[in-house]
Amino acid sequence: MSALTAPRGGLPRTVLRLHRPALLTWTVFVTALCGWLVLLTEVVADRARAAEARTCVTDVCGPVSLLDSFDLQLSWAGTLVCYGFLAVAAFTGGALIGRELESGTAELAWTQGISPARWLTAKLALPALAVTTGGTALTLLFRRTWAADPDLVGESWFDAYAFVARGPLVVAYGLCALAVGTLTALLLRRTLPSLAVATGTMWLLNAVLTYYRGQLWPTLHRTAPRSFDLPDGTWEVTEGRTAHGWFATYHPASHYWPLHLTETAIVAAVAALAVLLAFRLLKHRTESPA
Repeated sequence: MSALTAPRGGLPRTVLRLHRPALLTWTVFVTALCGWLVLLTEVVADRARAAEARTCVTDVCGPVSLLDSFDLQLSWAGTLVCYGFLAVAAFTGGALIGRELESGTAELAWTQGISPARWLTAKLALPALAVTTGGTALTLLFRRTWAADPDLVGESWFDAYAFVARGPLVVAYGLCALAVGTLTALLLRRTLPSLAVATGTMWLLNAVLTYYRGQLWPTLHRTAPRSFDLPDGTWEVTEGRTAHGWFATYHPASHYWPLHLTETAIVAAVAALAVLLAFRLLKHRTESPA
């Protein structure tokens, strides 16, 4: 029996077989990053403290080698966790959906007893599970690494990679990339243009939300007749001076979760809308004319 005419239970297996290299690549990526994060906590943290003790004279410290730099390695690992969704968008717009539409494989499947809606559901289910599982594992390990050695973390909670990588926003961006890539592929029906547009769209969405992130939750406001410093761990959004004295608007560290969950909800809403539009577009294009 052909893969295209396989029984209902065989369609997910067909998708798994077709995209096994991509799923294996994702598994290797997640496993390698998890191993790196564990290594940072178990090995690099102690080496970083020892290296800092060797290079510091009184209050002046010399440079620490890359292999002994905990905060630099953590920022690199966190950046990969944060922006992994760009690879998901590229894969979805290109190989997962766009290539099958461009080659005509999808249309052939639809003539062999597989409905378009069922085809698209099977196409999205396994990658969505992989993105959710991998993103959750990376988030939990990054949070553990971030919290285990706070004295070595040189970045702030509101820096782009740290803000995303410490919560469910990682999974939300991954699922949104899957949805946007699917919609883009259905609109363009070409592999390379879909890949490029899906990746660019997700980059733009992230850039816009990053730019307006400080406005997603009400800030606190402080004024004083003289210049003042905010507590450590505070995200200063704006500051300045008026005729009446100095002012600052800011987010304390306690605003992390309200800000993070608000952005997560926005990204999840975009993902849900993209999925809805994708299924509606697929139905519209595959319906027989009246």
